[in-house]
Amino acid sequence: MATKSNEVFIPLTGVESEHCALIVDKGLSKISGLGNYRVELNNSRAVMDNHGPENILQAVNTIKDLGYGVTTVKKTFPVLQMTCASCAVSVESMVKSIPGVLQANVNYATGTLSLEYVAGLVTDQQLRQVVQSIGYDLLLSENTETNDLLEQIQLEHFKSLKAKTTWALLLSLPVVVIGMFFMDMPFANEIMWILSSPVVLWLGRGFYINAWKQVKHRSANMDTLVALSTGVAYVFSAFNTLFPHFWHERGMHAHVYFEAAAVIVAFILLGKLLEEKAKGNTSSAIRKLMGLQPKVVTRINTFGQSEEVLIAHVAVGDVLLVKPGEKIAVDGEVIWGSSYVDESMLSGESLPVIKTEGKKVYAGTINQKGSFKFKANKIAGDTVLAQIIQMVQDAQGSKAPVQKLVDKIAGIFVPVVLLLALISFVVWNIFGGDDAFSQGLLSLVTVLVIACPCALGLATPTAIMVGVGKGANQGILIKDAESLERTQQITAIVIDKTGTITEGKPVVTDAIWLDADENAKDILFALEKQSEHPLAEAVVRTLGERKAVALQNFESVTGHGVTALWENESFAVGNLRLLDGMHVHPTDELIAQAQKWAEEAKTVVWYAGRGQILALIAISDTVKPNSKMAIADLQRQGIAVHMLTGDNVHTAKNIALQMGIKHFKAEVLPDQKAAYVKKLQAAGEVVAMVGDGINDSTALALADVSIAMGKGSDIAMDVAKMTILSSDLSKIPVALGLSRATVRTIRQNLFWAFIYNLIGIPIAAGLLYPINGFLLNPMVAGAAMALSSLSVVGNSLRLKYKK
Repeated sequence: MATKSNEVFIPLTGVESEHCALIVDKGLSKISGLGNYRVELNNSRAVMDNHGPENILQAVNTIKDLGYGVTTVKKTFPVLQMTCASCAVSVESMVKSIPGVLQANVNYATGTLSLEYVAGLVTDQQLRQVVQSIGYDLLLSENTETNDLLEQIQLEHFKSLKAKTTWALLLSLPVVVIGMFFMDMPFANEIMWILSSPVVLWLGRGFYINAWKQVKHRSANMDTLVALSTGVAYVFSAFNTLFPHFWHERGMHAHVYFEAAAVIVAFILLGKLLEEKAKGNTSSAIRKLMGLQPKVVTRINTFGQSEEVLIAHVAVGDVLLVKPGEKIAVDGEVIWGSSYVDESMLSGESLPVIKTEGKKVYAGTINQKGSFKFKANKIAGDTVLAQIIQMVQDAQGSKAPVQKLVDKIAGIFVPVVLLLALISFVVWNIFGGDDAFSQGLLSLVTVLVIACPCALGLATPTAIMVGVGKGANQGILIKDAESLERTQQITAIVIDKTGTITEGKPVVTDAIWLDADENAKDILFALEKQSEHPLAEAVVRTLGERKAVALQNFESVTGHGVTALWENESFAVGNLRLLDGMHVHPTDELIAQAQKWAEEAKTVVWYAGRGQILALIAISDTVKPNSKMAIADLQRQGIAVHMLTGDNVHTAKNIALQMGIKHFKAEVLPDQKAAYVKKLQAAGEVVAMVGDGINDSTALALADVSIAMGKGSDIAMDVAKMTILSSDLSKIPVALGLSRATVRTIRQNLFWAFIYNLIGIPIAAGLLYPINGFLLNPMVAGAAMALSSLSVVGNSLRLKYKK
């Protein structure tokens, strides 16, 4: 049976029974105007009539709200030929109108489209056709050379723009000289017409072509303003040159404004050239990251011979040779040799890291003096470097909450300016006196020229690009613009102790064995080997290699320890609470010793079996060198620091005293961390949670800003809004400072962009003329319009050089 052409298919996940299908069916029935629909359990999909993007979006959100999933695709495409912020708004609205597109963001500063759509409902070609229909284009290439291709296109565009600008300035200069100083020379108008025609009609043709495309779709952007202003000035001047008597017969002078039309085009081209250069500087961080991966590597073939191959030909399991000074191409594990590796470009840490057999190496890091071979474990988009690049790109392409308001303003900005220009023209013609028409025309041209939606469109994304890029260079990965904006509002920070304040590499410092039987040690080794607790590793390392003991009924008791049976006897290792459950009670001497160790900030582990205490072990986790300074820095910024730990009260208190932390809680279970975050939020605090991103996932998810501390492939990028690659706590005050500086820059940019337009447009319309006789020259307006965008981008670039 053929499917109806107006049906759409929404792929479902988690709908595994008829009951689930009925729940989805009932949920969809509550959507008004949905039309015909059905839920197909066997095909794992919902089928519905295509009544447009809104209905599909409603259906997807309903399915997700019911606890089921919809298979979606997230992609980012470079958008070509955008010239202003209004272009970005036009592309975004057109893409959102495609049925199946759930989210779409167009970032003018990065020139990218980021979107999420229902799998199977949208194709790349469909996206491209829609974007092309309004005069723009998408770069769809998805091979390994995409970035090189995009860079080549951008370079060619820049060269073309540079050539156009140069010629426009050269041809406009004599027009300005004649128009200002030699208007009475023979054939002055004709010479200016000849010189300005190639500037307006050829070098500036892009403005007219794009403006016409906008008109066809009942839209308008900056090209519309430029095309109208220069076009009106040029046509009016050409008419006056050919038919001067038309005005002479009416007792008026036949004014020409060829110099205004030519110079406006030249200045706007110059502004765009400088803007492109400045925008290129804002994305320098991402280019730097992309440049870390070499294009050619040395591979050891099956015969043991070395051969140079392109990185695209490297497969998982290949053995690669890294020579002194070379960049490491992919993620892997050292299998021969040793060397120091500079990982500063990933972690922000300046000291090289020793790499020996069994150690992990990461793409983009730089080998120092030694040579080594390593086995490739992760290639292409799976490497840590690729993940970082993708994360930075996503963050730079995301929109801060304030940008949504700016986008709305940019969407109506051009039509409003057109209306104001017409009002200005009409008012001049009514109240302008003898030269009313000419002055009205100049006023119309000047208003159209000086209005600048680009400054508004660039205000937020350029600051976000620089802020996110600067963070990446310092080993601070920020997930999106919203997180960056939210970070500067933090009032309280909750920090997990182990691995965050401390090194997270505990070692056994003391041990009292009441039964030193080798068999008891073998059982302890087996218990701790199966345990996932970080302290267990310290015990395993201390015991060394021992024979394997088969345990039965192994059980991990969250927050307490582990238990198991061996030859029908119970054994346990953990805290005192665990021993209470086994009805094993230590002597007063052992409790006193445990208390003494606890007061020294050591964690005490009890080992019991056969109904008695077998051993008492003290484990210490050293504090990171920068932790105290970082916490003091946070407190100086007025942020309340809270420390949570699963350790005992004595250890927690000792660490808190060392660090100068007033708020701490010991013996905290994972779910209690989440409750602690909720409690702070209920008290009105904006809470950041700092943890490893895995054990603390619930608390991280609840926090206003989640910060994962980790390095390499162990970092939980998907969990946290922010990731500190180096695990250095001192990076958090840096991240907070960067957030504040970025938000401050956004506000400055928006202030100047709004003020510029609010002041510039009325002056261009002639508001000051009745007061002091001042009228703004269209050429000056063109220069001011170009400079407004540059000032915004320039202000954003200042972020790069702030400490």
